[in-house]
Amino acid sequence: MSTPGINSLTHEIPPELARFRTNKTIPSILEHSVLTALSFYPELVETSIQFVFKQSIKSSVMQAQPVFSTILASRKSRAYRINISSTFKLTHTAIPIHQLPEAIMIGWIGHELGHIMDYESRTNLDMVGFGLGYVFSADYVKKVERIADAHAVRHGLGKYLIETKRFILDHAELPQSYKDKIARLYVSPEEITEQVKRLEEEKLDWQRKAL
Repeated sequence: MSTPGINSLTHEIPPELARFRTNKTIPSILEHSVLTALSFYPELVETSIQFVFKQSIKSSVMQAQPVFSTILASRKSRAYRINISSTFKLTHTAIPIHQLPEAIMIGWIGHELGHIMDYESRTNLDMVGFGLGYVFSADYVKKVERIADAHAVRHGLGKYLIETKRFILDHAELPQSYKDKIARLYVSPEEITEQVKRLEEEKLDWQRKAL
């Protein structure tokens, strides 16, 4: 799949994407990528989400979390933040995150939005348990990362997830420790491919039955 250039300053934002700006704070340089990812999640159109550049995020490139002051609010009143590392750190250097291919950014952001879909289904007590589980249990991390990917696949982002994961695992200049972490805790590109295939087969079966 070809990957278009990602400098959003050169993109006209079409009306079909612009409507996903509602209740969102987005760095202008990532706007096209973020709005494209959001367009796969119409359920989140009214949800308050801040996309925030950070100088560094420990052991991560992106991180979705509830805004702390709203964590005990009703689910309708919750707000969320997706922290985005301003640089993509390689073994010997780093590049600005916005210089990654747009398809990679869409896949990455789409995965984080999958986490927000998961959060939206959780009670306040569940959210507290989520935070504790994510910090203290590798098995819990694997479980919730799988849930986030499942949301992204069901919303049509499978091809982007596959490209993002392959980009990470095959990147010669990424630290091996980071690639090992991704391979250990996250769903593999091959499994995502199988999930996409099963989803397409289910849609075909549904269409045949509807005829």
